[in-house]
This record gives sequence, structure tokens and C-alpha cells, in this order.
Amino acid sequence: MNIETKYHGIVEVSKEEILHFAAGIPGFPEEKKFVILPLEDTGFAVMQSAATPEIAFVVAEPFTFFPEYDFKLDEQVIEQLELGSAEDVRVCTILTVREPFEKTTANLQAPVIINTKNRKAKQVILNESGYQTRHPLFGQKVKG
Repeated sequence: MNIETKYHGIVEVSKEEILHFAAGIPGFPEEKKFVILPLEDTGFAVMQSAATPEIAFVVAEPFTFFPEYDFKLDEQVIEQLELGSAEDVRVCTILTVREPFEKTTANLQAPVIINTKNRKAKQVILNESGYQTRHPLFGQKVKG
């Protein structure tokens, strides 16, 4: 299927690439299908709504920038996403891109958790983690 995107124009994606957010994501409850499209040669990607071209979030795998990033998922989330093992999990964090780019921040308080086997996904709010919504991506340590 073809989807219109914010940053990539019209892109062909397969059904297997679509992520399914049962309850949408915070602030966008009606947006239930997304796809992750790499931003070439950057290490970053875009989590693009499959339905609404204007809704796209720049994302990154947090462990690249924050190797000490760690949290425990609630049993309810594990059941909702039908997670069988840690190998089935992909974690992304939504970035707030700033000018200059070195001031970009990552939302470590609300990672996107993806079951790579069944493509179920959820943005999880980590209320008691000590993480914030705007951790500088470059140059500062994170305390969880």
C-alpha cells in the first residue's frame, strides 16, 4: 500500500511494516497505525502515521544516546503487547528537534514499545522512573 508522508513523499509499505497502537498515542487517540521510516545516513527515523501525512515524529533508539537508560514494563503492558521475550522488544523515543540540532531532546519518560513479532505498539508513560520528557540528546548524562 502507498502512504503519503510528511518527510518522505509517497512511500510504499507492506502490511507487515505497520505498527498497531490499540489506543493511539497520547494526544492522538485516533491515530492507530504508524510505520517507522529511516532517515538515511542519520541513525534517526520517522514514526509516520499511516492515515495522516502531517502526523510524523522523529524517533531514535534511546540506548544509542543513553546507554544507561533502563526501565521495567508493567505486567499490563507486557500482556497488552503480548510480549514473549526481551528479544521481541524494540524501544524508540520521540525527539523534539531543535535549532541548532545539538539542542534536540528525547522524551525518555514516554518510550514507544514495539513488539517486533506481532507489530503491536504502545507509548508507555513511566511515571515513577525519574526520567523527563526533555533530556538533551547530546552531552548530558541521564539519571533514571
